[in-house]
Amino acid sequence: MSAPLSLRPHHILCALGFEGHGYSDAFTANMEAIVIGQLRTEAGDETVIQITGGADAICAPCPRRRGAGCEAQTEIDTLDRAHGEALHIAPGDRLTWKAAQDRVRENVRPDDLDIICAGCRWLSLGLCKAAVARLHD
Repeated sequence: MSAPLSLRPHHILCALGFEGHGYSDAFTANMEAIVIGQLRTEAGDETVIQITGGADAICAPCPRRRGAGCEAQTEIDTLDRAHGEALHIAPGDRLTWKAAQDRVRENVRPDDLDIICAGCRWLSLGLCKAAVARLHD
């Protein structure tokens, strides 16, 4: 069995909405490897996710990363807190990617992202709202 995939709470929705955009080429390539190469594969639903309160697998090559934190740590903490509350998850929790998607489906509607993702620079693209809408279809 492979090691769990480390994700911050807000990165569950980021992974759902990912469509090839990122902070840098290295960040985007890493995100694509995780989301397209792992989570969206035939076996992706069984991927075990370990929820973390610090930098995770997606953050690894981010140009904004500062050790286990981020140059925008206050905003990241706000996003993680809002997503953790909405999805009923906290650092230390483990769940499969399927269970994470089920949590989104059960607890989040597309327009909820206006609140839980407030301040996210990617929100205006509508990718995450569209992904949440697809989960509800």
